[in-house]
Amino acid sequence: METRDPLILVINPGSTSTKVAVYRGEKPVFVESIYHSTEELSKFERIVDQFEFRKNLILKLLEEKGIDLKELAAVVGRGGLIKPVPSGTYIVNDIMLEHLRQGLMGEHASNLGGLIADAIARPLGIPAFIVDPVVVDEMDPVAKLSGLPEIERKSIFHALNQKCVARQAAKDMGKKYEEVNLIVAHLGGGISVGAHRKGRVVDVNNALNGDGPYAPERAGGLPAWDLIQLALSGKYTKDELKKKLAGKGGMVAYLGTNNMFEVEKRVEQGDEYADFICEGMAYQIAKEIGADAAVLEGKVDAIVITGGLAHSERFVNRIRKRVEWIAPIMLYPGGDEMYALAMGALRVLRGEEEAKEYRP
Repeated sequence: METRDPLILVINPGSTSTKVAVYRGEKPVFVESIYHSTEELSKFERIVDQFEFRKNLILKLLEEKGIDLKELAAVVGRGGLIKPVPSGTYIVNDIMLEHLRQGLMGEHASNLGGLIADAIARPLGIPAFIVDPVVVDEMDPVAKLSGLPEIERKSIFHALNQKCVARQAAKDMGKKYEEVNLIVAHLGGGISVGAHRKGRVVDVNNALNGDGPYAPERAGGLPAWDLIQLALSGKYTKDELKKKLAGKGGMVAYLGTNNMFEVEKRVEQGDEYADFICEGMAYQIAKEIGADAAVLEGKVDAIVITGGLAHSERFVNRIRKRVEWIAPIMLYPGGDEMYALAMGALRVLRGEEEAKEYRP
């Protein structure tokens, strides 16, 4: 008798939408987004207060799609802001639920992923998981040194997509992820470049709080003294400065937009300044890739480029010309978080890896 692949429910809450998918093994049964209006969300004081609202919408969608909850083998949610953890698929346990409810490490819509996954899975007697949250931390101790004892470099990056494409790249090379050294550059609204040594991200720039290359909407690393002077100038509040680093920095600051399609169009129409700013971003990404090559002592099997900007051949070629001497370049445009979450759960269900316990 043929054994059917397990049915997995995937939940990915964002600030104004909730992505929902059901996978049968590696294949999606459906992938859909539920959009939430500002008016709907304004009724809730805190993000965690949206829990019942979003859960009920998910259950309604599953009913409309004819999904029998009793057929589900697992529920997997987007990993939220918990304490730093090594990479992997984590079983949702009581201490994780408490940290997500409290917003212990910060409030974000992704915190609802584990909460809703558990609420649906627990009555069914099946596991709830999260996979590779943004706080994955596998950095070598030496990589955390900053130059000041009071400041430690932190691991905050696109762990879910970086890990997913790294595994795929290794597979496409005919090897296991744990056998290769890769440099993975995730190029999206934020940019993270990670040094993957034999299955661990041993160094990576903090893609959120002012580190690494500038990005479509993030400032990246800035000259420290000039930033201090800007902070002490009295021109900006703390929140305004934070937005300058993430939200209003990078391309937005230079060109007034984070839409790279629009920027590319300007370049094609002969806008020399837009071309110069694009070249600057590619230049900084290439520098970061070169730095990671040094971290890996020159032993690099491939440079993996992923994220939305990887769709642009013109932009990728700006990077390629500076780094292709280091190692072959492998392209995986976009970033399918739903697939990555489903595969994290599937590896555990198939016994290919063991689910980890969150014990901060």
